[in-house]
Amino acid sequence: MQTKLTLLFLILIFSETKAQKADDFSKKIDSVITSSDPVKFNGTVLITKAGKVKYAKTFGYKDIDAGIELKPDDQFEIMSNSKQITAVLILKQVEKGNINLQSPIKKYLPYLKQSWADSVTVHQILNHTHGIADTEKPLLFKPGSQFKYGNLSYMLLGEMLEKISGKTYVELANELFRQVKMKNTFCYTEDHKRNLVPGYMNKENNFARVQQSFLNKDNIPAAGIVSTAYDLSLWDDALFNGKLLKSGTFKMMTSATTMSQHQVFGKENMGFGYNVRVIKESGMNYFAVTGLGDGFTCLNAHFPDNDVSLIILENQMPESREYWSYKEAVIKNIVLKSSLLGGQKDLTDPILK
Repeated sequence: MQTKLTLLFLILIFSETKAQKADDFSKKIDSVITSSDPVKFNGTVLITKAGKVKYAKTFGYKDIDAGIELKPDDQFEIMSNSKQITAVLILKQVEKGNINLQSPIKKYLPYLKQSWADSVTVHQILNHTHGIADTEKPLLFKPGSQFKYGNLSYMLLGEMLEKISGKTYVELANELFRQVKMKNTFCYTEDHKRNLVPGYMNKENNFARVQQSFLNKDNIPAAGIVSTAYDLSLWDDALFNGKLLKSGTFKMMTSATTMSQHQVFGKENMGFGYNVRVIKESGMNYFAVTGLGDGFTCLNAHFPDNDVSLIILENQMPESREYWSYKEAVIKNIVLKSSLLGGQKDLTDPILK
């Protein structure tokens, strides 16, 4: 009897220890979002694994001056996360045979007058290696030779989609949102903001509300999507589990065809596909996309071998570059070392083109 009791006690202790270990990441993230050092957090964090919520917390204020707290279903501008949606819409046209990624963009945008329009390809627009700084000026560099991130490329892709499909970008995006059942996601308009929260600039933890958004109908394909953390988890599930693209086009999107550096993921260059970063960090392989601007900060990271998604949306942006995406990086590092992720296999080695 004593032996059975001892065994039962050991099992209970083991189970409790295992549960505590598994929950360590929750307590660590809690401490990050509640701390004001060195910069306050104001937003929402959602972690899912195989579609099940493993962590969900909203902290801070929708209206800082009035003291109105954020709610889980509040909507945020997702900034450059919007480009990933545009990339999928382009690849859907590729699947239909309406776009050839290696064709020059003049084929689809005949109004372009610069000579480079006959050499810059759709592929180079998608992975930001085109060299276009202004549609009325010469290129900054030879197409394909360098990486330079910007909104103009995805604004051009938005125009391309409209000319090819005969539909507006908003119509195409809304069709995609309905397919994924993203009921709280939409394209920004000044007159119809639904539950969109205001953005704030943060200077030494003092918040100033952004009075005038830079978003307009032209830059929606690059930065103008509004969404929630839950809807973005649906997006990850659809994109990374083969529900949006065929395997071939998905591989095109998620293969590293150039290299770039981003402070959230370390000091070294990493792979970059069609507005998705292909990252190996701390022995883990994963995909990620970030967004920053207009008083908003965003991160969406997906760890495919574990089917884990980390989504962080804030309606505050530090004025100091030193703290851009600071807490996003800290939380991401906690997840990297957490019980959520086991040993990961390498992704298919990307072939740089």
